[in-house]
Amino acid sequence: TDVAEFLLLGFSENPELQLLLLGMFLTMYLVTVLGNLLIVLAVNSDSHLHTPMYFFLSNLSFSDICFSTTTVPKMLVNIQTQSKSISYTGCLTQICFFLVFACLENCLLAAMAYDRYVAICHPLWYTVIMNPRLCGLLILFSLVISIMNALLHSLMVLRLSFCTDLEIPQFFCELPQVLKLACSDTLFNNILLYFMTSILGAGTFLGIIFSYLKIVSSLLKMPSTGGMHKAFSTCGSHLSVVSLFYGTGFGVYLNSAATLSSRKSAVASLMHTMVTPMLNPFIYSLRNKEMMGTLRKLISKISSFH
Repeated sequence: TDVAEFLLLGFSENPELQLLLLGMFLTMYLVTVLGNLLIVLAVNSDSHLHTPMYFFLSNLSFSDICFSTTTVPKMLVNIQTQSKSISYTGCLTQICFFLVFACLENCLLAAMAYDRYVAICHPLWYTVIMNPRLCGLLILFSLVISIMNALLHSLMVLRLSFCTDLEIPQFFCELPQVLKLACSDTLFNNILLYFMTSILGAGTFLGIIFSYLKIVSSLLKMPSTGGMHKAFSTCGSHLSVVSLFYGTGFGVYLNSAATLSSRKSAVASLMHTMVTPMLNPFIYSLRNKEMMGTLRKLISKISSFH
């Protein structure tokens, strides 16, 4: 294709509103990076947190940083420079990395659900089943699947030709929106998109549901309510993050498929790409005494250097 660039319409063309949006989005991005970075540092610095649950959490936090960094900095630059353009290469790169980290987060949430299932339903076998080798393989498998999925979609976009109307009603290059701009036939691209989304998205989501059905079944058999409450409290944070991630994710793709409204689609994507990664560290730290204690120690150490 001879396409030089796409235009990202974003949220608003009002200069005063754009200044407000710049400040708000920059603050949200910095909070996201700082919050998730603190989680990663806390898990790595405290030996008490060197368990499978926190190992997956630190990888999820790292994925959240990368997930936001794929889209937000370009949006901030465009708002600051009053520009809407993104190069063809930049757009394709953004699609690829967005798919990598969206899929990786998807797989990590499923791995964390499996970890909780083993911890609650098979506590005596937990250290044997969730050994460092299996945890490492789960991360590696998730990364390989995510990269292969992203490359497959990106290579399929490369074969398309585009018309003159290259306006994307989004603040980043979202694959379904880019496919709508193609002049050539996108039937195979759309089939591939919905097939892979069904396999990777719905497949992992059903895996999470299955894990929690087993967990609830196991909890109901516990003789003491104290043990039941303690076991379920370890799942509360994960359930909150799963609800937030899949809720906003389904919202994005339902909006993308059902409406041409740029505002609705952009707001749904904003919730998925910025709000969810920003809230994850708060959800995990505020509901977890061990994490809160480690974060306090880490922050006090960082403060003492100044």
